[in-house]
Amino acid sequence: MTPTLEHICEFEVELSPPHEMGENAQGTRRIIPIVGGRVSGTAINGKLLAIGADWQTVRTDDVAYLDARYAIETDDGAVIEVISQGLRHMPPEAVERIAAGETLEFSEYYMRTAIRLDTGHPDYAWVNRSLFVAAGGKTGSTVYLSVHRVG
Repeated sequence: MTPTLEHICEFEVELSPPHEMGENAQGTRRIIPIVGGRVSGTAINGKLLAIGADWQTVRTDDVAYLDARYAIETDDGAVIEVISQGLRHMPPEAVERIAAGETLEFSEYYMRTAIRLDTGHPDYAWVNRSLFVAAGGKTGSTVYLSVHRVG
């Protein structure tokens, strides 16, 4: 059986500047606060609450390990927890272009996450029984994710 993907929504995740933690055995560590944003789509619509962060590690092979937790408040009042873990990798020339102030197309680098959603709201109980994946990228202080349910 081959899994299918069903588009659920788009995340626009607003970030504030990172808190740099420095180097450890795994790589460069930083905490990036999530300060808001928007969720829009056919199945979930709402705002991102300013109560989360991405605990990020950029490994020595330049792969960024993403580990974010935050929450959605839907337009109809449900609160949904988001646990998003993934990877971002850019070729060295892409890193140089970003450092020079360029905006890259998301297709020029790899950013994928596995997402779990959880809620106690009965109208969204289906998210507790589903796995989600997302692809996207970052422009300025905003991360964009296209979220799909794995069927």
